[in-house]
Amino acid sequence: MGENFKEFEPHGWLRNGHLQTMAGAFLRRKFALPEGEERLFRVDAETQLKGVCHWQEGKRGDVPVIVIVHGLEGSCDSNYVLGIADKAWARGFHAVRMNQRNCGGTERLTPTLYNSGLSEDYRAILLELMAQGFTQIYFAGYSMGGNLVTKMAGEWGLAPPAELRGVCVVCPALDLSACADALEKTENYLYQRHFVKGLMTRYQRKAELFPERYSRNGFGAIRTVREFDDAITAPQFGYKDAEDYYQHAGAKSVVRRVSVPMLMITAKDDPFVPYGAFLKTDVAKNARVKFVAPEHGGHCGFISRWEGAERFWAEERVVEFVRARTEEK
Repeated sequence: MGENFKEFEPHGWLRNGHLQTMAGAFLRRKFALPEGEERLFRVDAETQLKGVCHWQEGKRGDVPVIVIVHGLEGSCDSNYVLGIADKAWARGFHAVRMNQRNCGGTERLTPTLYNSGLSEDYRAILLELMAQGFTQIYFAGYSMGGNLVTKMAGEWGLAPPAELRGVCVVCPALDLSACADALEKTENYLYQRHFVKGLMTRYQRKAELFPERYSRNGFGAIRTVREFDDAITAPQFGYKDAEDYYQHAGAKSVVRRVSVPMLMITAKDDPFVPYGAFLKTDVAKNARVKFVAPEHGGHCGFISRWEGAERFWAEERVVEFVRARTEEK
């Protein structure tokens, strides 16, 4: 694809997948983004998604727009979402920080839950931006968000809109079953607990808002993400069980069909998006995918030994990828 990316060299104190993961999630950061414009995107008859848009004044369709999608239990205010938007804005691009369904305090905007297969939401956002005159549209997704935008791109197949110029994903959960299994390892107990607590808290809020749709009990104790998906996600969306949901929602089955330029970054030491799962997909067989897998980086961490923009290495690669595509025009 033409880029000679700077190789990732982990920070000297973070040569471990768990340390990278934790630091990426909790490290305090400062951003220079101007205040964004809140906007609701209609994605179906009963659902809207809230985005925070940072527009370059007077340059509507003249510069790229990067739509950024967060991961499981994140929001448009997650560090990596703000980081990409900050870097994109500094380079003169538009940036749109999206909340998935129910995230970022948006539970009232939809009666549904969210899940990893709702790629049609991002298809709708793409079409709305196209209708508004944007001609250079990119999507960037982390983890669950990476699966969603990969699935969206793959579903277009060989005939994507010309306005969809590329997709970037970091630690995408393409094989949802493998990720659920990895979370059940003893060393991943804290991640599992964090995700389950967040999912159950969000579910309780939905049950308060839509009591006619959601039961408060009847599904027993839920201790794992797979148990949550088995008892709640799968039946809510018409799947037989968690495994049926994972097989239909995971982008591993459509990544071979992606025909726009794609940057895919993962780490070989990601604790719960197993590197081995990528080797069982068609990622390597798709010439449109630039697949980059450093030895270290954890889950969505990639905190490097370098200072400045290079400190958060994966974010810089995403914006660099977009810049390179823009210069090809």
